[in-house]
Amino acid sequence: MHLFYTPGINPSLHEYFLNEEESKHAVRVLRLAKGDAVTLIDGVGGLYQAEIKDAHPKRTILQVNSVQTEYAKRNHYLHLAVAPTKNIERTEWFLEKATEIGIDEVSLIISQRSERKEAKAERLNKIITSAIKQSIKAYHPVLNEAVTFAQFIKKPFDGEKYIAHCAEGEKLALPEAIAKQSRYLILIGPEGDFSPAEVEIALQNGYKAITLGESRLRTETAALEACFEINFLNR
Repeated sequence: MHLFYTPGINPSLHEYFLNEEESKHAVRVLRLAKGDAVTLIDGVGGLYQAEIKDAHPKRTILQVNSVQTEYAKRNHYLHLAVAPTKNIERTEWFLEKATEIGIDEVSLIISQRSERKEAKAERLNKIITSAIKQSIKAYHPVLNEAVTFAQFIKKPFDGEKYIAHCAEGEKLALPEAIAKQSRYLILIGPEGDFSPAEVEIALQNGYKAITLGESRLRTETAALEACFEINFLNR
């Protein structure tokens, strides 16, 4: 299957032009020609079956034959707010794998103990796009620009809110805490964990404390564990 990410495609039209980057990949790399079948995803749930009408390396023309809306739509919504790791490659790894498993939104949060204070959203979005193509996901996860913990914690969220941390105190495991087929927002802290003050602020703003097990996990591992558990519990 040759799959292309085509945001902004109009489902009512029967013809579509690949941009120059995708056209070059189709013609020069994949060696596709007139009449070859391709699959398109629009990032908002649409899966399209098409064929090549004109294999031009700068502006390939496609004939759209069918469209399926809400393709593989999940029965829940998952938003993870994660502190970017000092080694950005670990955050990139998390985004790739979480996209493959299933996630709807990611926010990057800078907390008191964060060692990394910024992250390039453009590169991270390219990793997400590559992952949805590889795993045939019709929904493109939203990646939000990095903000401070204090800025993020006040934002409204229509759903269940949790903070995972390693400090002592009463905490629930995810299977005990969640209602199935719901909307979830989970906070995952930096390598040094959230500060006690941040945990307290989260609790005051309606977040519930959760544990992801007995082991002390790296940031990206904890985030991926939360992603896996939510998808598994809602399977």
